[in-house]
Amino acid sequence: MKKGSKIPYGLKEKCDGSIKAISCADRRPQLEYKTKDEVSSPTVYLEAMMLSRAIDANEGRYMVVTDIPGEFLHVDMEDNVYMLVEETIAKLIIKLEPSLHRNHIWYNQKGKSMLYVQLKKALYGTLQATLLFRKLLSNTLQEWGF
Repeated sequence: MKKGSKIPYGLKEKCDGSIKAISCADRRPQLEYKTKDEVSSPTVYLEAMMLSRAIDANEGRYMVVTDIPGEFLHVDMEDNVYMLVEETIAKLIIKLEPSLHRNHIWYNQKGKSMLYVQLKKALYGTLQATLLFRKLLSNTLQEWGF
């Protein structure tokens, strides 16, 4: 079994002043078995994007910026990816479906509850998430005729 990833958590203030809980996988353990080519998604340079927007504005083009809520929830993982969840999250997962998960929890030497889970959907912070979402978005837009 591949090593699991821990989940860092945090809070983020959104533009409207509301607070959003954020979490992501720790990418470091994943680097042991994935190459950069397998997980990299092309990223535009900020300067190139700003120049393109300036040209669009100068030419009077119609521009739209959007956010896709829960974008990674639309993306299925292609590989078997396991993640280690600890303490509170492990206990909450067990409460969701006790008969399924109760027999899989274990405790480390310090008595912390631990649970390995297999990701079915992409999780923000996993190396594959951005690449898989880009593939899905690109394919969807092409199907729509873009």
